[in-house]
Amino acid sequence: MADLTAMSVAELKSLEGKVAKAIETVTAQERQKAIAALQAKAKELGYSLDELIAQETPRGRGKGKPRTKGVAKYANPANPSQTWTGKGRRPGWVLEALQAGKSLDDLAI
Repeated sequence: MADLTAMSVAELKSLEGKVAKAIETVTAQERQKAIAALQAKAKELGYSLDELIAQETPRGRGKGKPRTKGVAKYANPANPSQTWTGKGRRPGWVLEALQAGKSLDDLAI
């Protein structure tokens, strides 16, 4: 194994690029092997992989109606593009405003 501490920044960046490329290549090869194995299993069962993938998800599971983002009820006075619907976790700017003594009514749109 190479002593990384003895390498220059340029050498380390070159090595980083080579490692990233190697990871990309190996990942693509493993993905192709997985696809081939799935295709073989599907064929063994009398299907094509495309047929199995195209099957609709049973009702009540998986894909349903697409979720829509709610209507914003609160806006950050310092940056009006930051909004919150009032549902879910409070954004940092809401917490900061509350800690500074403001109320949710002060942030209401």
